[in-house]
Amino acid sequence: MIQTPSKAKQSGFTLVEIAIVLVIIGLLLGGILKGQELITSARVRNMADQSSSVQAAYYGFLDRYRAIPGDLPAAQACTFLGVCPGLGGNGSSTILDAAGTVEAAAVWLHLARAGFLNGSYAGAGALTAPTVAPGNVYGQALVLSHSGSYSGAGATPRLNLALGRQAPVKVYQELDTKLDDGLPLTGVLRAALAAGATYGPVAQGLATCVNAGAWDIAADAQDCNGVFLY
Repeated sequence: MIQTPSKAKQSGFTLVEIAIVLVIIGLLLGGILKGQELITSARVRNMADQSSSVQAAYYGFLDRYRAIPGDLPAAQACTFLGVCPGLGGNGSSTILDAAGTVEAAAVWLHLARAGFLNGSYAGAGALTAPTVAPGNVYGQALVLSHSGSYSGAGATPRLNLALGRQAPVKVYQELDTKLDDGLPLTGVLRAALAAGATYGPVAQGLATCVNAGAWDIAADAQDCNGVFLY
């Protein structure tokens, strides 16, 4: 009897196997995206908590000493806070660096020595140094000052907290939505578009963070900064 050769067995993925792989890939991508959303939300909450903590510390200091942290004269800083030799300001009721003062750096030293903030700060030096000023979740300095380094035509100097650079625009958009009106040019939370005469790049973000009066999510800038106005 003559036997006919059997057909070679075909190998490959079935439609069911391909479908299972696609489902797994979809679940993995969904998990990654959800994880990124959770990380972003956690960073937004952290920045919101930082802003609230600094604001509470500032007003607590003002209430206790009847003086502004950073602006408190050096002699009083020595007497009240034990910062001797004293590091302080000129008592002008504003936090602005002038000749012979170190107010922007002294802010954090005064608040910490008074027990309103955790940490230990030098009270002088470059604000970008972690030993001088606290940082945001991206490691960039916070700046508490009276300045006009925020967006808005005709912006007048006002006490504000620059929340720090290197934050993605999505973070500031979400933070603005949670704390304010969601718009970078109005309200108490605004985009910091211009460099201040005193603080330079510390209080400056990229212009690409804002477009047509809104946070520019499409451009996806990764170096944005915002200021919370008191």
